[in-house]
Amino acid sequence: MTHILLIIVALAIAIIMHELAHGVVAYWLGDHTARWAGRLTLNPAKHIDQTGTIVVPLVLALGQLLTLGRIAFLYGWAKPVPVNPVNLRIGHYRNARRLMAIVAVAGPAMNFCLALAGGLAVHAAVALHSAQILTFLAYFIQINLVLGLFNLIPLPPMDGGRIAVGVLPLSLAIKLAQAEKFGIAAVLIVLFVLPLALEQVGVHFDPFREVMGLLLPAAERVVLTLTGNGVGYY
Repeated sequence: MTHILLIIVALAIAIIMHELAHGVVAYWLGDHTARWAGRLTLNPAKHIDQTGTIVVPLVLALGQLLTLGRIAFLYGWAKPVPVNPVNLRIGHYRNARRLMAIVAVAGPAMNFCLALAGGLAVHAAVALHSAQILTFLAYFIQINLVLGLFNLIPLPPMDGGRIAVGVLPLSLAIKLAQAEKFGIAAVLIVLFVLPLALEQVGVHFDPFREVMGLLLPAAERVVLTLTGNGVGYY
């Protein structure tokens, strides 16, 4: 149970800071919508979505611990920070589509920065000889890397999709933006629900875990190297 609590705390921090980053960058670019909505705050109550921040991660964690004996993946979300693209600008430059791409980048960038901060905090945990803090930091680094990488999937409504919409030629951007109507539900079904369902009939289809199985260890090595830690500390 302690591990589950550590995971939920780490995930809550990761997704709240992810959303806050979107709002802060939008504010810097001239859109005050998130501020007026009271979302430019570290108060978790302003960001927590009961389903996405608490229920889904808890169900995923418990389900995997009971069936797999370990947690292979976690996902969750906070309440999206409201952004009005029409208000975005850099000086006299106004291009809602391209500036929204900058706002979108902010979320994954925050998660990668948090992973690096977790790597730096490892030194203090080692000095304190605290196994529990090290365990939390291990989850914290992994969760932030997974969340950052997952959100770079180039399909709306993921941040990667919004980035792609911002940088692609207009004709392609319009077609890609139309995929957003299918929402996060379609992404979760294809990447998580469908693989579990097919596994029950002996069909292997798990692109998310396969790609993450390659990207996540590499990303962890980068974080540990940049923060002066040896690999395999957890």
